[in-house]
Amino acid sequence: MNDSLQNAYIEETTELLSELEITLLAVEDAPTDTELIAKLFRALHTIKGSSAMFGFDDIAMFTHDIETAYDLIRNGKLLVTKQIIDLTLLARDEIANMLAKTGGKSRSNEGNTKKIIESFREIVSGYQTAEKPSDTNVSISKPISEKQPDTAWQLYYIRFVPSKDLFLTGTNPLMLIDELREMGDLAVSAFVDKIPAFENFNPESCYCYWDILIRTQVKIDTIRDVFIFVSDSSELTIENITKEIGNVSEIDFVKLQESISADSNFHTHSLRSLIKTYYSPSLAGVSEPLNDRNLLNERTPLNDRLHTAAKQNQQTAAEHAEADSQASIRVNAGKIDELVNLVGELVTIQAQLSENASRQEDQVMITIAEEVERITWALRDIGLNIRMLPIGTTFSKFKRLVRDLSRELGKEVELTTDGAETELDKTVLEKLSDPLVHIIRNCIDHGIEMPDVREKVGKDRVGKVHLTALQSGGNVLIQISDNGAGIDKQIIKEKAIQNGLVSESAELTDAEIYSLIFMSGFSTAKQVTNVSGRGVGMDVVKRAIEALRGVVEVESTLGKGTTITMKLPLTLAIIDGLLVKIGDDSYVLPLSSVEECIELSRADIQKAHGRHIVNVRGSIVPYISLRERFGITSERPDIEQVVIAAMNERSIGFVVDQVLGQHQTVLKSLGKYYKNVEGVSGATILGDGTVALILDIKKLIEREELEEKN
Repeated sequence: MNDSLQNAYIEETTELLSELEITLLAVEDAPTDTELIAKLFRALHTIKGSSAMFGFDDIAMFTHDIETAYDLIRNGKLLVTKQIIDLTLLARDEIANMLAKTGGKSRSNEGNTKKIIESFREIVSGYQTAEKPSDTNVSISKPISEKQPDTAWQLYYIRFVPSKDLFLTGTNPLMLIDELREMGDLAVSAFVDKIPAFENFNPESCYCYWDILIRTQVKIDTIRDVFIFVSDSSELTIENITKEIGNVSEIDFVKLQESISADSNFHTHSLRSLIKTYYSPSLAGVSEPLNDRNLLNERTPLNDRLHTAAKQNQQTAAEHAEADSQASIRVNAGKIDELVNLVGELVTIQAQLSENASRQEDQVMITIAEEVERITWALRDIGLNIRMLPIGTTFSKFKRLVRDLSRELGKEVELTTDGAETELDKTVLEKLSDPLVHIIRNCIDHGIEMPDVREKVGKDRVGKVHLTALQSGGNVLIQISDNGAGIDKQIIKEKAIQNGLVSESAELTDAEIYSLIFMSGFSTAKQVTNVSGRGVGMDVVKRAIEALRGVVEVESTLGKGTTITMKLPLTLAIIDGLLVKIGDDSYVLPLSSVEECIELSRADIQKAHGRHIVNVRGSIVPYISLRERFGITSERPDIEQVVIAAMNERSIGFVVDQVLGQHQTVLKSLGKYYKNVEGVSGATILGDGTVALILDIKKLIEREELEEKN
């Protein structure tokens, strides 16, 4: 198989599995919701059909038995139980393992697969056994043709005209008809009048089309599901030709005559056996039984209404297909990354163009540069927006985690979310998953109490973990809150003293105490378990968030719960920066952290008596001299500038020689040789071709505080 087709199949099926898991967890909370159950069935049906189409028969066969059980559930013949939900979640994981196997990454567990299938067959078999003794119900194990007539039976007319390219998609139309045959009695008529002369015949093209009458108890949507993969490219008409007489369904013989009037290919015997249980001499408008002439009138043209309906359906399907193609398109993530990189290069070139035009004082060039700048900024926004994804795609993964972990620990925990529509850069989202997993696991293991303990202190047995996301300027704030036991600051401090992390005489603020939980090897767990206790999880969180140029903060109230807040940039590709100068060197500070800029004269320095502090409207703000920090020996100006930035709910100043203004900053890595340089997160190229370092404000502050303590 073509690699691109296989990759497309794997990508689509992975999305379906994610949707399947989310819907399963929703069905667990609302087991009678017919729309959710129908959504589950469609996902399973699509996975089975696409797997068979692309030659992944193991997945198709595995999914078939699961789909059978959900078909019974969809038709109200089985109830959703905890056992079925648990089995389907296991089945979902096995299908994911089979997909990984196709990529050569891992192998599915055949023993687990067999157990899951046997369990689903037992469920279906149990339904069949329970149904057999009943005279009023029909066993699903009996052939449809042997079933007794029932008021729920319907007769449908189907006109199926597939596209010529049907075979190229791997679809066998006879398998579609066989699938219909499993739903009821059929009368099938095949048309071959479109087959061309031999010299024009293409064996890879489909020239046949079919008229089908089906007597069945299933709904019309179930019949449409059979053609779900070919409906967009085919002409498909499905029409119910029964009508209600009181509480009884009877054949609409006028519609039946219209449907078959131009078709001599329906066999009289099959057609008679199909409708004999419907015929009622007392039916209004019918004075005698149908004879062969009525059934097979070869010369009467097919009713215009049916032709019109078919054309309308075909036109509507084409319009829908066109609308869908315009609404969304599947693009490889690597191409989007390449586009954003090229946009970044364009931003740099545009800056150089503006710089040169301004230097030459050429009005024509300045006008062109301004127009290029406008287009570049618009293209930048579009390129970055393409990479933006709703954070809900990440949030939805954690419901399964909370469900499984709470059961493993014997706790009752409910996960709620808010702000799922908040968008974040794809790259940030990908690196955010692991930190969130560690935090949620800690919330459930350390925070949420056992149900009996919660009841004793007057809490609800069910603990709550709440995920919130909201946009704040150029950042996204993500909060994970729980209503558990909270963090005992005294225990943390004692553990830190025991581990030699702080001295006994140290006076720590609440924020400093909470920050200890992020240190490598630190844990308050009394014993190591599969969930926590090794002091690794929160260290991973801190490193991952800092790698994303974000910050993490903790707030907690003993006995009431804990809130962990992560502040992350919207994107890692291009940021708005404040360009500053120290001596002959240029630097960029992230504009999202900058509050204001003030002047610092030599008189101000003398008033501070050598201390690095400045008075800002009555408030004392400490500052860091970047000239001293970076060892720049050139002469300092008489009046310097203090860039005041906000960090962890406090203000810190950074002294520079000159503030040049806002700058569109394309982030570039410094390379492996400079990856451990503290206080610098990257570099960018300015309009004049020189390089400016991008400063890591948080690291600079931490380094300064560490040196002061020592």
